[in-house]
Amino acid sequence: MKRVYLSLGSNFGDRAARIRKALEELMAAGLEVVQVSSFYQTEPVDFHPQRWFVNCVAQVGTSRMPLQLLKIVQSIERKLGRKPGIPKGPRPIDIDILLYENAVVRSSALTIPHARLHERRFVLVPLLELAPNLRHPVTQRSVVEMLHETPDRSQVIKLRTE
Repeated sequence: MKRVYLSLGSNFGDRAARIRKALEELMAAGLEVVQVSSFYQTEPVDFHPQRWFVNCVAQVGTSRMPLQLLKIVQSIERKLGRKPGIPKGPRPIDIDILLYENAVVRSSALTIPHARLHERRFVLVPLLELAPNLRHPVTQRSVVEMLHETPDRSQVIKLRTE
């Protein structure tokens, strides 16, 4: 099993319920959900006139190759109502592959590590909760270092557990 970190986010309807449903769908697709961060309410980045998001990071185990995993997460996004729309705009669910072991993938369909991982507090804060010493396979910076160095100052507020 390969260790993978996924970012999940939603800013439509019952945002936390949509993320929980996405986690269920990942398990139904044969992925092992090893651990999930707390849920965070996060300020939109890049496209501001929209509702705040709820985000988390999940560590999953999979035997699928990166492009196979991408097809699975895209299928789950579609199943849960994601349609093409405004780039960086509102969406019912967003699932991004952040890291896949220490792999580096550069293709027209997929970039791993996620190209903006180091620039996103809404990803780094929940990832810090799961793996503070995890290192970026290209820069070799830890999650702690990336969070400390990111220019992103958007708000990330931990939600109470339910």
